[in-house]
Amino acid sequence: MASKFVVITGASSGIGEATAKRYGAIGARVAVLARNAGRLAAVAESIRKEGGDATPYTVDFSDSGATEEIAARISRELGAPDILINNAGAGSYLPMTETTADEALAMIEVPYLASFNLTRAFLPAMLARRSGSVAFITSPASYLAWPRASAYIAARRALAGLAETLQSELKGTGIVVSLVVLGEVKTPYWEHNPGSRENIPKTNPRLVPVLTPDEAASAIVEGIDAKRPFVVRPALLRAVFVLNALFPRLVARQLRRASGNPSARTQP
Repeated sequence: MASKFVVITGASSGIGEATAKRYGAIGARVAVLARNAGRLAAVAESIRKEGGDATPYTVDFSDSGATEEIAARISRELGAPDILINNAGAGSYLPMTETTADEALAMIEVPYLASFNLTRAFLPAMLARRSGSVAFITSPASYLAWPRASAYIAARRALAGLAETLQSELKGTGIVVSLVVLGEVKTPYWEHNPGSRENIPKTNPRLVPVLTPDEAASAIVEGIDAKRPFVVRPALLRAVFVLNALFPRLVARQLRRASGNPSARTQP
């Protein structure tokens, strides 16, 4: 891993920070990207204090021009990544009537367009080299739908569609594309998006435990290293996705009930 160069977005806290620290600890060169310059610099410094190699790059991924510029700068300074991890995300779990048009657009800009633009910028060099990994980090919303999260779920469906299409498009090129689906993770996201936690379906914590950022990072690193196209944590979610593919109306009804929708008992 000492020869690998890893680019991680959304790396100033939570899953991205934990993943960057894990890669730094095993000897990879890491570029950490996020919007908050202060927190990002602290993450990079923490990695360097532990003997790792980390370089911070501040960027607002909702700006496509800025995204292209930062990709070009990284390529000039450090080269094309061996591993690109599209982790930056945004958005709240809210009903459509409580979501403004600007908020819906922001959820498409990050994570979907941010991932599209950054991957598109680095991909030509990775293709020319005929090696590399691209990972997209998402939530169960990429495959399941429940009430009071319409714009968020739509954006995550777009991200999954991008990943799955690239898996087909890049087959045989030497580029491995992984879609990493993580259940609820204990991160600052919930503090920054008040009201969202109340709008996620309630689950049995013994069956679907809340992940720590370190557990999420472990799943990401191990999945990429094993070249897995589809990584799911907690594992039970995989069974739920299969059940949803076979019996979508049944799963939709259960999700409405789990989300506290009072009409769930009467809807088919």
